[in-house]
This record gives sequence, C-alpha cells and structure tokens, in this order.
Amino acid sequence: QVQLVESGGGLVQPGGSLRLSCAASGFSLDYYAIGWFRQAPGKEREGVSCISSSDGSTYADSVKGRFTISRDNAKNTVYLQMNSLKPEDTAVYYCAAVGGAGCIFAVVLYDYWGQGTQVTVSS
Repeated sequence: QVQLVESGGGLVQPGGSLRLSCAASGFSLDYYAIGWFRQAPGKEREGVSCISSSDGSTYADSVKGRFTISRDNAKNTVYLQMNSLKPEDTAVYYCAAVGGAGCIFAVVLYDYWGQGTQVTVSS
C-alpha cells in the first residue's frame, strides 16, 4: 500500500515558523525525488521545493532563503522547514514523489501524492 502522509500544518502568525513532514509507506523514498507543492484557493498548484535522491535541492524564488527541505532516509520522511512565513504562503501543502534522481516541478510527472496539510499565515 503506497502512501504519503503530510503533517505539521496549522495556523501561524506572520514571521513565524512551521515544519512540515512527509512520511512515506509502501515504498522507499531513497530512490525518489520528493517535491513540496502548494495550492491556494482559486490558484494553480505550484512547486515550492524539491529534494533529489542524492540530496540536491531546488526552491521556488518566492521561498528562497526562508524554506529548507531535507530528508531522513532512515525514517523514510522528508521535511520542509518554513521560516519567516508570510500571508501569501497560506495554502494546502502537498508532498509528492517522482522516480529518478532529478528534481522537477512538473505536477503531471509525479507518481505519488499525499492528501495535503493546511498552512494558514494570519494575524
């Protein structure tokens, strides 16, 4: 049974921090690149960050310097540390896995998706 489960979302004030987790079961993340995407109401799903199977990372310009992606293969989990959060970061955040070593932000190419976790940044 292949699953990705996100956790760690919630309500935070502007300037605050959250750490999202993406736990995999039924397959090993060792051989996949893992992407974080987000979708706000009425907007397209957009790539936020990606980590390759060799731990190379990619970030959207909007989050560079604020977000950090990492993986713990022993726990079969990928994390997204989000600092200096802004109201425009408010969205449902999804993790997804794509086979291969490289990172991509093409939604249609990802093999597995989690159900998402809500992040709300508001005063």
